[in-house]
Amino acid sequence: MIGGGKTVGLILMIASAVLLLVFGAWVLTVFSTAETTSGGAVLGILLAVGVVAPLFGIGAYLFRKGGQEQREYEQVAKEKQVLNAVLTRGQVTVNELVAEMQLPQEEIEQMIQHLVGKQLFSGAINWQKGVLYSVESQKLTGDQKCPNCGGDLKFAGKGLIVCPYCGSQVFLTKRAAAQTA
Repeated sequence: MIGGGKTVGLILMIASAVLLLVFGAWVLTVFSTAETTSGGAVLGILLAVGVVAPLFGIGAYLFRKGGQEQREYEQVAKEKQVLNAVLTRGQVTVNELVAEMQLPQEEIEQMIQHLVGKQLFSGAINWQKGVLYSVESQKLTGDQKCPNCGGDLKFAGKGLIVCPYCGSQVFLTKRAAAQTA
């Protein structure tokens, strides 16, 4: 379960708070009957806090990590949505993605850059026009033509081909880049 640590952490924090309250009530009951000395009560309180505090701390840590895991999963789901849109349509504009996903353009562009950085996106991007092209790397490396203008492509770096005519950037996955080298 995604973000399950958040639930477990919340349960541990609540359980430790309940244990502390129960122990506090028990100490007050025992202390009011004068069966214990004040030193014994203080020792009992310190032992209870020594047991309950780590439980609460572990719960707080799990709660925080579970929330972080949930946010990361949501980000991956958004990136997957961008990648699926490009792959299924063949080409898509950044403006279409902005309208479809109801996210700011900067966030969409950042997701595209993350997909390229993770080498999950193999295709072409014309940043000036804001168009993403899904290009099968086998086709691209075979004819080396720009999917935007049809011009001859030039290698610009590891996994990157640039069209000198329109400026489109074509990104290849590791597998495709190894085949072209």
